[in-house]
Amino acid sequence: MSGIRVFCPECNARAIIKKTNRKHQQISDIYCACSVVECGHTFVMNMTFSHTLSPSGLTGNKLVKFLIDRLKPDEQQLARDLLNGQLA
Repeated sequence: MSGIRVFCPECNARAIIKKTNRKHQQISDIYCACSVVECGHTFVMNMTFSHTLSPSGLTGNKLVKFLIDRLKPDEQQLARDLLNGQLA
């Protein structure tokens, strides 16, 4: 899988991502520079989350199971007891 391709809005050449500033979980500022030396345009683009095509397997109960499965057997039982409210 390749990375994100950004193009210069001035000359339409490929641009290089210099820095990413994550402003929020779903919003980032992408600082870019044109790869054509003669152009030399530097600019900031915004990248935002749009929508989900396929939900993550690590949400809700699946995430809890994923985490518990990685614990030692005695820690798994403790986690189950905590989740069932059996421990105070």
